[in-house]
Amino acid sequence: LVIKEGDVISVDGSSGAIYLGEVPVVESPVVLYFEGGLDPDTMPDDGEHTDLVRAVHRLMTHADKTRRLMVRTNADTPEDSRRARRFGAQGIGLCRTEHMFLGDRRKYVERLILASGDDEVEEALAELLPLQRQDITELSVRVAMAEAKGEESENQLRLLQAVHRFHEQNPMLGLRGVRLGIVVPGLFAMQVRAIIEAAAQHKKAGGDPRVEIMVPLVGAVQELELVREEADRIAAEVKLREGVEIPHLIGTMIELPRAALTAAQIAEAADFFSFGTNDLTQTTWGFSRDDVEAAFFSAYLEKGIFGVSPFESLDIEGVGVLVQIGTQGGRHTRPDLKVGVCGEHGGDPASVHFFHETGLDYVSCSPFRVPVARLEAGRAALLSKGSDSR
Repeated sequence: LVIKEGDVISVDGSSGAIYLGEVPVVESPVVLYFEGGLDPDTMPDDGEHTDLVRAVHRLMTHADKTRRLMVRTNADTPEDSRRARRFGAQGIGLCRTEHMFLGDRRKYVERLILASGDDEVEEALAELLPLQRQDITELSVRVAMAEAKGEESENQLRLLQAVHRFHEQNPMLGLRGVRLGIVVPGLFAMQVRAIIEAAAQHKKAGGDPRVEIMVPLVGAVQELELVREEADRIAAEVKLREGVEIPHLIGTMIELPRAALTAAQIAEAADFFSFGTNDLTQTTWGFSRDDVEAAFFSAYLEKGIFGVSPFESLDIEGVGVLVQIGTQGGRHTRPDLKVGVCGEHGGDPASVHFFHETGLDYVSCSPFRVPVARLEAGRAALLSKGSDSR
């Protein structure tokens, strides 16, 4: 058949089959099962669909009983969190608080950037604190600085000057992560206070918050020590004021080769590690993912340099070795160190098996990958025992 531009076709993403015209799409009963809409024990028996859902339920139940790895989710919004919970996630492994400053929050970030003295900095942070505390409470997040619209022209000029002042040739390796928190006094303190205060409110309401504050892009233990000292001080202040103690862990994302290589030192100030394998892959390979995937990855795949993109499945020979070195180094200093992964590799089957073998405690991935991670974690546990069970 000759298909002309503008003709409608339908593609089965599982089989690859192509159909001429529009084929009706129906929600998979398996998706409905994971979304919580179907109960395999009470759903009406309609033959094939019922058998499929019950088979998936038995398989996932067996995997959950068998696996050693916990499965968490990367969640930036309440909906992410709710969906992941329905898909079987056991907690949040990554919540990016820097995403909480987009949209209407932009003006408050601009005021912080333009602050010319301690008083103006404190005022800007005081405006952000209740907003972020509410975000933490609801798990709603989105940091961007956009042009100021509807503001006075003088303010626009100052903002433009600030943009030029902070401009970087390579932002991926620039002022971000822990570096930003050290350079902009009070920024991390405000976020820590929002987290601890939200947890205090939750505990007063009868909840059981388990707070883990993860500092990104640490490359030297001294960076983490500075943040930890401030975070512990704020937690003590909140405890004194609110009358409740919030147990909290302070850890770091291992996303720089130096962090993995000096993990024994960093563990002196860390309660846990979480490997940020997206950035660790970028910094190990020297790739900027946003630039290189469209530029030359297809040629590398065609010529056999890559069997698969290192951003899809973990580069075990390179990045994987750093994960092993970092895990061993951290636990040499702190044998009870909790270690996980929060890059998208946490939902890749081959990578999950590697993380199990390396002795990690959990993987964290996007909500829709949670079922895959649960299943593969179960398979990894069976295979490590030498079992023939599937």
